[in-house]
Amino acid sequence: MLTQEQQIFEQIKKAENILITFKSAWSGDAVASSLALFLFLKKLNKNVEIAAEKLDSGKLYSFLPGYGEIKNELENLRKFVISLDITNTKVSQIKYQKKDKKLNFIISPKDGWFTEDDITTDTSDFKYDLIMTIAAPDLESLGKVYDNNTEFFYQTPIINFDHSSANEEFGQINFIELTAVSASEIIFSLIESYSRDLIDEDIATCLLAGMIAETKSFKTNNVTPNALLAASQLMSLGARREEIVNHLYRSKNLNILKLWGRVLSRLAGVLENKLIWSTLSAADFLKTNSTEKDLTDVVDELIVSIPQAKVIAIIYENAAPAEAPVPSKAETSIKTTNLLLYTIKNINALALIKEFNPSGAKNLAKATIKAPIIEAEKIIITAIGDKMSKLSL
Repeated sequence: MLTQEQQIFEQIKKAENILITFKSAWSGDAVASSLALFLFLKKLNKNVEIAAEKLDSGKLYSFLPGYGEIKNELENLRKFVISLDITNTKVSQIKYQKKDKKLNFIISPKDGWFTEDDITTDTSDFKYDLIMTIAAPDLESLGKVYDNNTEFFYQTPIINFDHSSANEEFGQINFIELTAVSASEIIFSLIESYSRDLIDEDIATCLLAGMIAETKSFKTNNVTPNALLAASQLMSLGARREEIVNHLYRSKNLNILKLWGRVLSRLAGVLENKLIWSTLSAADFLKTNSTEKDLTDVVDELIVSIPQAKVIAIIYENAAPAEAPVPSKAETSIKTTNLLLYTIKNINALALIKEFNPSGAKNLAKATIKAPIIEAEKIIITAIGDKMSKLSL
């Protein structure tokens, strides 16, 4: 009986065109491990592409080898085929022209004539014959890449890589390693089982970057001896640790540091600090010259600084630009507040705030509440606290 690794490589061997994709939230681990797998498959001379929904904050990982190859949508996934039966009538010339929003094909027969019965239409097979998903707990977490191509995902074999217990095991092969601290550790193990000689400096750098990003530079409380051993081996294979740390942790600008200060000054907690939160006004973003895109960095810092926290909420007003016009009375009468919610991997963020119609993934969700920030804060914390009190934490 084949091991999972052997089954995966059998699928890779048979595949002609492979798609790698990862969750739309663009975690460092998902991006880096996907790029490592992409570079590895290129070394096996496979036709492989990588795609994920566009996210501006993903530019943080642009230093990684292969980053420029990430597409933001699936292009030419299928082709529309028009067939003409030329059994009885041969073709002399073929032209086409665009006219009145139509594409007309002009076919000159060599002898005889064509009829409607000679014409048929069809769609080609999908462009890819194997999908590899990385660090995606479910297909919905892939965002628009899945939403716009659901038929493709249901008709194409999927190899699903993850280390989360929340993974729904939606693949034909589910390579789920709960003891691994990152998807990068899993991909390293997979590649190593095939041939360590194929791990060059670029692949090693991607894998180490994923591990560093997922463990906040090995500061999280789930770091294992296995993870540290893997990191050591990657460094010995040429992983550029200094470059990774410089880009991920030593490149914070002053504006983000100022935003952190405002978050920390209003930090509050309940349930023995298992639930912590802070609030930000539109003025906070304006005075620190920052945007809501910078909040992910703030959450990462809180995760490391407060290890007992299981749920972290940032409650904030829209960050209006300095040159924004003065809103009308009708606009100011409708106050809305935004919520960014992070949870540890065995707590479902979407379920905690389901009454607010959230979007996002199971460990990082967003929602909008129709209430001023002071009122919204009470509503949000009460709703989350009530649900958390019923969980075994």
